[in-house]
Amino acid sequence: MADTVAEPAEAPAAVRHAEEVMGTVFSFDVRGGEPGAVKSALEEAVTALHRVDEVFSTYRDDSEVSRLARGELTVERCDPEVAEVLELGAEAERLSEGWFSTSYQGRVDPTGIVKGWSVERAARRLARVPGVTGVSVNGGGDVQLLGVPGAQRPWRVGISDPLRPGGLAAVISAAGLDELAVATSGTSERGAHIVDPRTGRSAVTDLVAVTVVAPQLTWADCWATAAFAMGSRQGLRWLESLPGVEALLITAGDEVRCTGGLASRLG
Repeated sequence: MADTVAEPAEAPAAVRHAEEVMGTVFSFDVRGGEPGAVKSALEEAVTALHRVDEVFSTYRDDSEVSRLARGELTVERCDPEVAEVLELGAEAERLSEGWFSTSYQGRVDPTGIVKGWSVERAARRLARVPGVTGVSVNGGGDVQLLGVPGAQRPWRVGISDPLRPGGLAAVISAAGLDELAVATSGTSERGAHIVDPRTGRSAVTDLVAVTVVAPQLTWADCWATAAFAMGSRQGLRWLESLPGVEALLITAGDEVRCTGGLASRLG
């Protein structure tokens, strides 16, 4: 899990909102811009999130993804966003050498990519509002940051310590960057929910959490999931090979492993 760290006073006017959707809470923090225009864009972003839930939820029998999995629809007859997400998932599967997958037990299941993609898309929608200087969208602990919350004030994200409830394992700073995403996969919040694509069963690794820092949440979310399934040694080696990606891995034995450039993002 991750939480955007509160900024001191004198930041641009903020519009904040929390929305329950997709089985979690999406938190919005938008800095700058005309409040009416920001609120209008926020309403559009929230409506789009609920639409994504209707289309992609594997818990809804009538969702397009559920119907696709049952063979009642083809991808061509689904909302165009289904094809977009499945193409992104196929790319993630290729780059992770199969450790990330958009299928489960032989059925289509893009759950592992939809939330990160939705958060990133919502953030970019809000960032397009004239005058907006900074956007933070947090979907269940996975965060997309754009711009800045104020002059000389970068966004900062606290990473929860999975072995010490209420504590922080690290604080990530977006200083000097126009965009930064932070995604965590692990067992502390939802138990053993990450699947090993090779076996179709819960991934058995030495890890309790993997936090990935990258420009785009769509990919950061995928990479955190894939690296968790790999385990700490293989996962760390693979994450080190990805351009623009840094990571923090915590094992069940309370060992912390980091990519070489993570230190530049701490703060």
